[in-house]
Amino acid sequence: MQRVFEILDAQPEIADQPQAQSLSTIEGHVRVERVSFGYDPQHLVLLDLSFEAKAGELVAFVGPTGAGKTTVINLLHRFYDPIEGRLTIDGKDLRDVTLESWYRQIALVPQETILFGGTILDNIRYGNMAANEAAVMEASKAAHAHDFITSLPDGYQTLVGEKGVNLSGGQRQRIAIARAILKNPRILLLDEATSSLDTESERLVQEALQRLMEGRTTFVVAHRLSTIQRADRILVLDKGKLVEEGTHAELLERKGLYHYLYTIRLNEPTA
Repeated sequence: MQRVFEILDAQPEIADQPQAQSLSTIEGHVRVERVSFGYDPQHLVLLDLSFEAKAGELVAFVGPTGAGKTTVINLLHRFYDPIEGRLTIDGKDLRDVTLESWYRQIALVPQETILFGGTILDNIRYGNMAANEAAVMEASKAAHAHDFITSLPDGYQTLVGEKGVNLSGGQRQRIAIARAILKNPRILLLDEATSSLDTESERLVQEALQRLMEGRTTFVVAHRLSTIQRADRILVLDKGKLVEEGTHAELLERKGLYHYLYTIRLNEPTA
C-alpha cells in the first residue's frame, strides 16, 4: 500500500504555469524556436532545432534511428518542455497555455495503440465522451473500421481486452484513428502509425489517415518514406540536428541524407 500511495501522490513534471491561460479556437500555426532538449539534461537529444508548420500543413520528420524524431513529437504533445528555446501555437508559448486546453486541440496516433479493456464503442468515444453512438459510427466509417466492427458477434459492444489483445494490429490502429476523428483536433501527431502493419492493413490505415489529416496541421514520423512524399515540408534530422529541409523532390535532387535514406528503404526487401 505504501508503494501504491507513492504512485498516487506523484506529481507530474509538466504542470500549468501560474500565468497559464486557456486556449480557445486555434488556427494551427506551430513554431519551434531554437529548441534543445535531453531526457538527461547532460546528454541533449535535440540541438538548437527550429522549424515551423503553417495551419493545415503536413510536416514530416525523417532520419536514422536515434535522430530525435519521436522526441520532437513528445515535445509537440508537451509530454516534456524544452530545456532551451520554445514552442508556440499561433504565437503563444505552449508553457503559457493550460495543458487541458492544449490537449483538447491535439490528437496522437502512436505506433503502439492504446486501447482499454472495455467495449469498442467506449474506446472510440474516449476521444469525445459527449459523442452519441451515431457520431461514433460515422467516425468509424471514415476510419475504415465500421465494417470489421459490425462483423464481430457483439458489434460495437465487443470487449477488446486489455491493450486490444482481441484485435489485430490494423484493427487497433483504425480504432485509434476513429477516436482521433471523433475528437476533431486542429493538431495531429502521427508517430510511426503504420510501421508494424501488413500491406493490406497499411493500405486501409493510410486511406483512413488521409481523411483524418484533411484541413489539420499534421506532424508525421514514418519509417516507410513512401508514406510522406505528399508532405508540404520534410525535415531531415541527424543526431538531434536539422540537416535538410524541403519537399520530396527538392531533397532527392540534393542527393544528401534524405536521398540516401530513400534509396536504402526502396531497396529493402518487403514482407
